Amino acid sequence: MSEAITMTAPSPLPPGLWATLKEDLACVFERDPAARSTLEVLTTYPGVHAILTHRISHKLWRSGWRFPARLLSFIGRTLTNVDIHPGATIGRRFFIDHGACVVIGETAEVGNDVTLYHGVTLGGTSWNKGKRHPSLADGVVVGAGAKILGPIFIGQRVRIGANSVVVKDVPADRTVVGIPGRIVDTRLARTNSNGINLDHNLLPDPVAKSIACLIERIETLEKELAEMRNEPPPADHSGECRVCSAGDLCCENEAMH
Repeated sequence: MSEAITMTAPSPLPPGLWATLKEDLACVFERDPAARSTLEVLTTYPGVHAILTHRISHKLWRSGWRFPARLLSFIGRTLTNVDIHPGATIGRRFFIDHGACVVIGETAEVGNDVTLYHGVTLGGTSWNKGKRHPSLADGVVVGAGAKILGPIFIGQRVRIGANSVVVKDVPADRTVVGIPGRIVDTRLARTNSNGINLDHNLLPDPVAKSIACLIERIETLEKELAEMRNEPPPADHSGECRVCSAGDLCCENEAMH
């Protein structure tokens, strides 16, 4: 035949509601060493209750049953202290650890294998309708109390430190700390068998790093000034662990640098 016939393989269908709920339950045991039994998780984990409720309310929302979806979401919020708008899109194997005071807005989009700790907000910065909440790609870990605000995009496997406030896009495989959130360069820490990096406590201090650079520059200028004045050179502090809020932990753990 003169014309080549190209065929595209059909994209796999997303798992059904029951299969998704089973994945949400199974991922708890992969990311929380305190989980001991299925009965314990089903009866005592508010984060699990919140995501189970959201899966159902989101289904109602997509089907046009807006008031029942909001009502079910309100009941879930009352019981779990986790507020997820039924319009939010949540991917597979989503886990809220220590589920409390988590807020996820209507137009938020969360990818697969995302982990949120307590106090996280995926919020908006505008009263206008349309996309106003953040989008999180696969494998993102958000530390306790962090706020991600506005229609921004958080790339794959990003780690956001506790209490950070993120208002700008973040590329994949980065770590964000501070208020406002700053992207810091870190070595990739170890990941578990699912490729999820939960070491969001090993975070560098960009302010301390800036101060250390200033100190190094001052020492260089003092040395040059001493040479011009024919004075003895100042003491050499190279190689010493200097200004760093992490203290000894920073010097001992290479992942902090």
